[in-house]
Amino acid sequence: MPYLNVWSSRTNCLISEQDLASSSTSVFTWRRTESCVLAYSLSHNFTSDHVSIRNKPKFRNQDFCLRTESVPFRPQKKDSFGPSCALAQASGEKDIDCDIVKQNSLSFTSGEGGVEGFTCVQLEEKGDLTNNVEYDDVVSEEDEAGIVKGEKVDVRALAQSLHFVKTADEVDEVLKDKVELPLQVYSSMIRGFGKDKKLNSAMALVEWLRRRRGKDNIGSISLNVFIYNSLLGAIKEAGKYDFVDKVMDDMVSEGVQPNVVTYNTLMRTYIEQGRELEALKLFREMPKKGLTPSPASYSTALFAYRRLEDGFGAITFFVETRERYQNGEIGNIEEENWEDEFAKLENFIVRICYQVMRQWLVKGENANTNVLKLLTDMDRARLQLSRAEYERLVWACTREEHYVVAKELYNRIRERDTDISLSVCNHIIWLMGKAKKWWAALEIYEDLLDKGPQPNNMSYELIVSHFNILLSAARKRGIWRWGVRLLNKMEEKGLKPSSREWNAVLVACSKASETSAAVQIFRRMVEKGEKPTVISYGALLSALEKGKLYDEALQVWKHMIKVGIEPNLYAYTIMASIYTAQGKFNIVDSIIKEMVTTGVEPTVVTFNAIISGCARNGMESVAYEWFQRMKTQNITPNEVSYEVLIEALANDGKPRLAYELYVRALTEGLSLSTKAYDAVISSTQAYGASIDLSILGPRPPEKKKRVQIRKSLSEFCHIADVPRRSRPFDREEIFTAQTKGT
Repeated sequence: MPYLNVWSSRTNCLISEQDLASSSTSVFTWRRTESCVLAYSLSHNFTSDHVSIRNKPKFRNQDFCLRTESVPFRPQKKDSFGPSCALAQASGEKDIDCDIVKQNSLSFTSGEGGVEGFTCVQLEEKGDLTNNVEYDDVVSEEDEAGIVKGEKVDVRALAQSLHFVKTADEVDEVLKDKVELPLQVYSSMIRGFGKDKKLNSAMALVEWLRRRRGKDNIGSISLNVFIYNSLLGAIKEAGKYDFVDKVMDDMVSEGVQPNVVTYNTLMRTYIEQGRELEALKLFREMPKKGLTPSPASYSTALFAYRRLEDGFGAITFFVETRERYQNGEIGNIEEENWEDEFAKLENFIVRICYQVMRQWLVKGENANTNVLKLLTDMDRARLQLSRAEYERLVWACTREEHYVVAKELYNRIRERDTDISLSVCNHIIWLMGKAKKWWAALEIYEDLLDKGPQPNNMSYELIVSHFNILLSAARKRGIWRWGVRLLNKMEEKGLKPSSREWNAVLVACSKASETSAAVQIFRRMVEKGEKPTVISYGALLSALEKGKLYDEALQVWKHMIKVGIEPNLYAYTIMASIYTAQGKFNIVDSIIKEMVTTGVEPTVVTFNAIISGCARNGMESVAYEWFQRMKTQNITPNEVSYEVLIEALANDGKPRLAYELYVRALTEGLSLSTKAYDAVISSTQAYGASIDLSILGPRPPEKKKRVQIRKSLSEFCHIADVPRRSRPFDREEIFTAQTKGT
């Protein structure tokens, strides 16, 4: 951009708090007052004046008048108005002392010796500028005591009269008879037009000033850098970025040298256009042009990194700036109060890092790696997030893979603070469970018990739900040992297992054929005051059946009936299988009839249990009779029914009957196992049966083997992500102290 080649002068930059609204933060603290005042020191000429702004004026919502009054000069505190407003809208004024004057109305008065003392603009919220609301120009008692009586100018009415002009000729029609006003009035109106999206009015006013200077040769009305900075600010506010190059070309043609404010405004304009890299390039060019960046320049550069979501670049930039500040290379201008401004920059970079990490977690792209690395870089740069920011980052961790970041954030909070939000801990427990890191979730719960805050119902329900998941995994795989340990761990942490948890362990014992363990778990369940359910009795009956403890099973059955628990299909099926193994088919028949009477209809599972019991005990003919009986109950046999009976008949020396059943299964569209096919072939060959084997078709493919129930913990520990114990399992763990004592 050739117009930047004329850059030479230096001044401080003011950009508004609103400019950083998109970053959800501001480097600087703003205090709102009932009225906002623009205070100018006019002890020299207008080109050296400075403006500090609180709550930038917006014409359509505010009334204002300008007046000149003679009041004693009062030095301004450094931290109340000057560079601490370093992000106020680019206005081009130097940073000198200014004061805040609070009044009801202000007017402009021209004195004999020109304008002296303070020129103040007060903004009062009177309504929309476009509305025809009369402005009360009555001077208060306070004004009468401190102003020079003279002609007043209603600046609000003046701005309203220019609100819809589009050309310089239209401006001239309004202002040709007006007394010459300070340039601050024009720059304020230009910025206000930008806020009201009336850029045509702003540009028409600037063009009128250019014409008037050439016509009247009035030196005080000159298109200086402050007017152009105001126009650039108006363009930025209006979002009409196409006019930026034209304004910069006009500055070059007018011989107006851009200053730091101009440069900062261009940077902000580029950022709003999504050209953050070009904005950073402008910042790096400033020293080459003989300009010293202001605190707002550094803030704007950091904001560019924020928009780029480049937390690493932002930290590098800040560290370099801090080193230069500590070495005395920057911050030597007393008026800028760099001690305060640098502290604000440090707060800003911390806020940027927080926002960038939160954005990474929301997007989920390489979030773990980037967040952990940025946290490490912050540690090296001696930058620390607050506890509240750490906790908000934890809330942003919602995906399974985020558990790594959540655990790191949790550890950081615990290391530096004694307090932590219980809701945050509950969220981490939930996230650990989602990521199948249940043991890590238990560690969080243990910290709540040991360090606080005390867990609530949500904590309890979350951790119990995780135990249920682990117990369900142990139940499905028959890993009864881990089920027992989980019950012990629950009780150790003050969690009372419900029947659901006890039943999971009982079923695991049944699947693993651990009859003794099932009996002891059932007894312990009763001792703990938990009432067994039909599932509890069914699991115990199944374990007793597998241990061939038929008499004990009958006692359990009778006890179940005695306490008023209605048997379900599973319990009836177990009892039918037990009596089948004993050859008491009259009782089996009674059970089937009782099931029908009580409304529990027998299913193919019930008949398969009876057929399997007959086959295991060498009663193949009886098995075939029960297979035939399924028709009378309108129950269709499934693959298990055919496979068990075919294997039993083939082994019993009845290859032709086995062959016929196999063909019948194929006719019904069933897909039998390879084992049944091989049994038919082997029996046919062994007994020399003359049958057409081609009807059997090709040998069926091998079916996937069922998951083998392991008594080892290796598989479960891998699946459930729980630690293994080095020492062998102690069977006494299933006993309570009371049980062992008896």
